[in-house]
Amino acid sequence: MRDGHIHTQYCPHGSNDEIEDYIKRAIEIGLNEITFTEHLPLPEDFKDPSPENDSAMDIESLHMYIDEVNKFKKKYKNKIKINLGIEVDYLEGYEEQTKSMLDKYGKYFDDSILSVHMLNINDKYYIMDYNKYEFGNIIDILGGLSSVYYKYYKTVKKAVSADLGDYKPKRIGHLNLIRKFNKVYPYNYENNIVLEELLMLIKENGYELDYNVSGLLKEDCGEAYISGELLELVKKYKIPVVPGSDAHSVNNMKNYDKIECLITE
Repeated sequence: MRDGHIHTQYCPHGSNDEIEDYIKRAIEIGLNEITFTEHLPLPEDFKDPSPENDSAMDIESLHMYIDEVNKFKKKYKNKIKINLGIEVDYLEGYEEQTKSMLDKYGKYFDDSILSVHMLNINDKYYIMDYNKYEFGNIIDILGGLSSVYYKYYKTVKKAVSADLGDYKPKRIGHLNLIRKFNKVYPYNYENNIVLEELLMLIKENGYELDYNVSGLLKEDCGEAYISGELLELVKKYKIPVVPGSDAHSVNNMKNYDKIECLITE
């Protein structure tokens, strides 16, 4: 029983639920290991495309986050294993800046996730999972839903292959985040060549996947971010997975029973 993807009050787009609240909830429901994975600050010269400018922590919050998680690691060491982790945004075109940030702070973390939330389209960045209207805008810009899927999976391939230094995360976050608005923009992606290429690349590089169940709580999604065709490919290539609620509030620490048992050895 492990949750490898939990956010905290240091997430600007999350809740005010505090770190200790998540820990108490984890113990209450019988988890024996959790990882806090707050969003690593974005590069200084990168403009957050979120209108609220709330995609990630700032540097001051990062320092407080590290100190606080470490404090609770000690306090609860006899009750639950707590990992200090980070979720790193892959930003196409900002690999060197991201590497520099990881070179500076990576040594402090026990665990980490590499995720794609933003797409670089003609040197402008768009948040793919912001809301269904922005997703529709991205479809219009790229000329169709299939092109958005192609662009997303190609970007994740670049993330897997990118040189982000010695502290690059070895777990890829919510690989099917592209399907967050699938009920509004349904798409049958069976036999998607780019997706299979991506799974082969993940396998070859020895990476693991975030089995992210947060999609089950999204009204326009209703599925885990490992499901459908992706789930079958994960089984086919026997890729290791780590369960993750991606909880941004204590109440979202749920649906662990929806995670299908995968044979990965």
